[in-house]
Amino acid sequence: MTSQDNQNDITTTAQDSLDSQAATIDPTANDQNVNEQTASEKTASEKIDLAHIDIAALTDTANLPQPSLQPIQQATYKANATDFIVNELLPLDFTGEGEHLWLHIEKSGMNTAYLAKLLSEWADIPLRDVGYSGLKDRHALTTQWFSLRIPKKQLPPTEFAPVDIGENETVTILAQHWHNKKLNRGTHRANQFVITLRDIQFASASDGNNVSPEQLLPAKEVVEQHLTRIGRNGVPNYFGPQRFGRQGNNVREALSLFARPPREPRPQPKKSKRKGAPREQNTMELSAARSLIFNEILAARVRNGSWNTGLAGEVFNLDGSGSIFTSETLDDTLHARIDSGDIHPTAVLWGTGNDKVTGSAADLETEVVQHSPLLMQLATGLEQRDIKAQRRALRLPLEALSWEWSDDQTLVLNFTLTTGSFATSVLASLVQQLES
Repeated sequence: MTSQDNQNDITTTAQDSLDSQAATIDPTANDQNVNEQTASEKTASEKIDLAHIDIAALTDTANLPQPSLQPIQQATYKANATDFIVNELLPLDFTGEGEHLWLHIEKSGMNTAYLAKLLSEWADIPLRDVGYSGLKDRHALTTQWFSLRIPKKQLPPTEFAPVDIGENETVTILAQHWHNKKLNRGTHRANQFVITLRDIQFASASDGNNVSPEQLLPAKEVVEQHLTRIGRNGVPNYFGPQRFGRQGNNVREALSLFARPPREPRPQPKKSKRKGAPREQNTMELSAARSLIFNEILAARVRNGSWNTGLAGEVFNLDGSGSIFTSETLDDTLHARIDSGDIHPTAVLWGTGNDKVTGSAADLETEVVQHSPLLMQLATGLEQRDIKAQRRALRLPLEALSWEWSDDQTLVLNFTLTTGSFATSVLASLVQQLES
C-alpha cells in the first residue's frame, strides 16, 4: 500500500460523513425556491439533523490524513502516569517581591482546574486570584506554575498538603517565589514532553513485488528515519481530540448553542471605561467549532500537498511568534524561507474579518466550508457571535526531538512544542492506531 493509498483509506469515514450531510437538507425545496431565499432563510432551512451525522467520526483525529504512511501500526501510551510527562517551560526572572506567590508544582491524576480550587481553599483566597498559564492532562505526570495573590504576604499557618484527593492523585511543590504579577493564561513559551510508546506493532511491508527500498529496512530503522524526517520538516498542526470532548460532544454543544439566538449586548453607561459588553462565554464550544473547521481545511491542504509549501494568496506565520504577513505570489525567497522553517503557511480560525487571505488559499478555505452543511452551520454561528477570525500555522515544528528504545517494542520520545499545539498530533504522524 502506498502512502497516498493509506491517506485515502484513513480519511474515508470522516469524508463520507461530511459528504453525506447534503442529504439532511430539505429535499422538497426546488432550485427556484432556494434562489429566492434570503441568506437568513436559507440558513434556517438547512439546520442539521444530528441523527444523520457521525460527529464522533468527524472529530476522531485518527481519521485525519497524514503526509506519509506512519511506520508504527499500533502502540499503547499512557499505560501509567509516567508514560506521559509534560513539563511547562516558563522562563521568567522573579522579582522576589510583590503579593503573588508563584508555586512550581508536580502533579499526577488531577486536572489543573481542580488543583487551582484546592490552592484557593488552602490560601483562603478567591479562585479568581489563582493564576495558571495552561491546562495540563490529568492522566499524566506534569509540572506547571501557579500564582496565588496573597495580600500582605500572609501565608496560611500550615503547608499545602491536601487530604481530599484520590489514591492515585499526587501533588508536590517543587519551588516557590514571590513576584509582582499574576500568572496569566498563555504565558508559558512551550511544553516539553517525554512520551513512552509500549507494545509497538510495526507497519508491515507492502505485499507484492513493488516494495520500496525503505520497506526492506529493519522496522526500527524505518521508524528512526521517519522521526528524523518529522524532526526536520514538522507535522500537520491538527487540533487534538481533547479539544472536541468525548465522542465530539463539544461540537454537539456548539450546534446547540448556535441554534439559540445570540445574546443582545447590554448597553453601557456613557462614562463606562469598559470597551464593550462582556462577550458571551461558552469558550469551550466556540473553540471546538473553530478547531473542527481548521482541521478540515488542514486535511484538505495535506491531501493536495500544500500544507508545508504554500499557495498563492497565502498568509504566513513567522516561526516562534504570532506575527503574520500576506503574499499574493510565491517566489524563490518565500520557498526558501518555508523550506528552512522560518515561516509557515496558515489556515483560518473561523470568524468575521477573514480578509487577509486571498487567491487560491482563500478559495480552498471557502470551498471546504461550503462543501459541508455542518461546517457552514458552525461558521455561521461563529460569525453571528462576532468571533474575530485569526490565523494558525498549518505546520507544527518539533524542538529538540530525540528518542531511545527501551526494548524492541518500547520507544521513548522526547520533544518540545510551542504553546497551543498538541503532542497527540506528533503521535498521530507516527502511529496509525494509538491506544490509551
